[in-house]
Amino acid sequence: MASYAVGAVMARVGDEMSGPALMLAAYAVAGSAAEASALLAAITAAAVAGGPVLGAVLDRQRRPGRLLAAALVLYAMGLVVILFGLARLPFAVTVLIAVLTGLLGPALSGGWTGQLPRVVPAERLPRANALDAMTFGMASLAGPVLAGGLAQTPGAPTAVVVSAALIGSAAPAVWTLPSRPVRVRDARRGSLIGDLAAGMRVIVGQPRLARATLASVVCCVAQGMLTACVPLLGDRVLGGAGRGALLLSCAAVSALVANAVLARFPQSLTPDSIIWGAALIQAGALALAATGRPAVLVLALLLAGIGEGPQLAALFAVRHREAPEHLRGQIFITGASLKITGFASGAAIAGPLATWSLPGTLAAAAGVAALAAPAFLAVPLDAVGQLEESVLPD
Repeated sequence: MASYAVGAVMARVGDEMSGPALMLAAYAVAGSAAEASALLAAITAAAVAGGPVLGAVLDRQRRPGRLLAAALVLYAMGLVVILFGLARLPFAVTVLIAVLTGLLGPALSGGWTGQLPRVVPAERLPRANALDAMTFGMASLAGPVLAGGLAQTPGAPTAVVVSAALIGSAAPAVWTLPSRPVRVRDARRGSLIGDLAAGMRVIVGQPRLARATLASVVCCVAQGMLTACVPLLGDRVLGGAGRGALLLSCAAVSALVANAVLARFPQSLTPDSIIWGAALIQAGALALAATGRPAVLVLALLLAGIGEGPQLAALFAVRHREAPEHLRGQIFITGASLKITGFASGAAIAGPLATWSLPGTLAAAAGVAALAAPAFLAVPLDAVGQLEESVLPD
C-alpha cells in the first residue's frame, strides 16, 4: 500500500500540474483564453476513446502494472512534445498531439484505483479507498501550487516539464503492483470488443453504478468550466494569470480535510447519498465564485473542495462495490474516461464563454453542477434492466 500510495501521489501531482501548466503555457504563447482552453479540452476529451480500450486490455493482463507503467511514460513524453509544438508547430497540429496523448490519460486515475483490491485485503478496502481518494486531494493541492509557482518564476514551460517528470517517475512504483490472480473464467474470455461491450453493460445495467457515474460526469462538466476560468480569474481578480492556478489548491485543501474525516469515519454516510449531496455543495460554491470578490472567491473554492473530495471517495466506493472483479479495471477506467470527457466538454464550452462574461460562465457552471443531483435521482433502482448471466458469472 505504501508503494501504491507514493506512486499514485507522484503520478497524480504531475497530472494535476499538467492541465494548469499547459493552459498557462498556451495562454502565454497565444494570449488567448479560448486557445488555452481548447488545448486542455483536447488532451482530456480523448479519454472517452482511449479509456475503455485501455481498461479492457488491462483486465486481460497477468501483470497490469507493467502496461500502466508504459502508459505513464508515453503520457509524460506526450506532454513534452506538446510543449515543444506550442511555439514551433501550427496550433492545430499541437492540438492533434494533445488528443493522441490524452488517449492514455485515464491510466493516471482509474488505472491506479482499479488495482487497489489487489493491494489490500477486502476488510481494509473501505479505509484504503478513502485514503486513495486522499491522494487525489493531495495531488489537487500540490499540483496547481507547483504549476502556478513555477509559472510565476521560471515560466509555464518549466511547469509542464516538471509535471512530465513526476508522471514518468511514478512508472517504477506501478510496475511492481501485484499480479492479477488467474481464474477459470480467463480461459473463456472472448474478443476485446466483447469485453468492451460487457463493461458498458455493467455500467449501464447496474442502477447504483449508472446513477453514480452520471452524477459524477455532470459534476465534472462544471469542474471543467471552472478550470477554464482559472487564468482569467487570476488575471482579473488576483492580479496575475499564474495566481489563478493557486485557487484550485484552495479546493484541494478542503477536499483533503474532508476526505481525512471520511477515512476516519468511513461508515458515517452512505456513498450514494454523498454523491448527490456533494453535487449541491459544488453548485453553491460555483454560485459564490460568480461574485468575483477575492475573499468570497477563496471561500467558494474551499466550499467546492468539501463537495469534490467526498464525492470522489464515494464514487470509488460504489465502483468497488458494484464492479465484477474480472471487469474491474475496465469499469474504473471507463468511468474515469467519461468523467475526463465531461471535464473536457466543460472546459471547451467555458473558454470562449468566459472571454464574453466571466461571472456568467461561473453561474452557468453552478447550474450544471446543480443538475447532477436530479440526474442521480432520475435513475430508478428498479427500472434498469438486469445484467446478463454472461456478464456476472457465478
